[in-house]
Amino acid sequence: MSLQNFMDLSDCTLCPRSCRVDRLAGKTGYCNVTADLSAARAALYYHEEPVISGSRGSGAVFFAGCNMGCVFCQNYAIAKAMTGTQLSAGRLTEIFLSLQEQGAHNINLITAEHFLPQVIRSLRDAKDQGLTLPVVYNTGTYERVEAIQALEGLVDVWLPDFKYISPRLSLAYSHTPDYFQYASKALQEMVRQCPEPLFSDGSHTLDAPDDADDPLMVRGVLVRHLVLPGSTQDSMDILKYLHDTYGDQIFISIMNQYTPMPQVKDDPDLGRKLSSAEYEKVVDYAISLGITNGFIQEEGTASRRYIPAFDGTGI
Repeated sequence: MSLQNFMDLSDCTLCPRSCRVDRLAGKTGYCNVTADLSAARAALYYHEEPVISGSRGSGAVFFAGCNMGCVFCQNYAIAKAMTGTQLSAGRLTEIFLSLQEQGAHNINLITAEHFLPQVIRSLRDAKDQGLTLPVVYNTGTYERVEAIQALEGLVDVWLPDFKYISPRLSLAYSHTPDYFQYASKALQEMVRQCPEPLFSDGSHTLDAPDDADDPLMVRGVLVRHLVLPGSTQDSMDILKYLHDTYGDQIFISIMNQYTPMPQVKDDPDLGRKLSSAEYEKVVDYAISLGITNGFIQEEGTASRRYIPAFDGTGI
């Protein structure tokens, strides 16, 4: 598939869903959005990993719509594009520059894959107009390799979720039986582009002796995995795959922040919080594998208070 065809929103195949709808004519596919850029919030955000948020916050742009459709999504309203404000590519460029002026450590593109042609244009224009911050690409990773290739030279830090290995789980929870097939290839391309972590103090690991000031990640791949209730075996399979494949080339964030939402309250697993025993089991397994480039979370992160207000702030 040529890059020109890949970017054609009149016959959209941007993601593995390949809906082939004419988004330029106002139609929507699985991601629930037309070709018109839409975002629900653009502001400093302090709840990413410490190497992303730092002390001043990450310049987070939350785009409306999503190609995953996870049944347990804590950002359900924005993922279904039930909220969001339309904006031009030019306005998005202004937002990037404004976040830089506000002191953001980076520009954090959250679920931007379905607006890839417009985002690429806005990033290029912003860089031409003085944007110097690292760009973070924050994705559910149900992506075509072509999408990641199209962003080469524009993204500095890849922040992909790695949700499942099991096709049974990915089908049941995100309607994506082929999730691992696409996510693994997308991650491989991310690591090809950024094969070694780099921090703001010039080090390549958080174990370096000059780490006292908690340096920011300015280049590299930080893979997130959200441990789901009742799914610890899949979590351990994912950690083994990531460590066996990439070792210390990547950082891994093992998250316990799963928050049950109303739409899954009757599910025997998803309707409850992750137990401490389940999370500790996964963390202990990571340690047994020899994973050292990683982050874990303290208890108390499974709370709706960490979900930002998608009220159009900064748009």
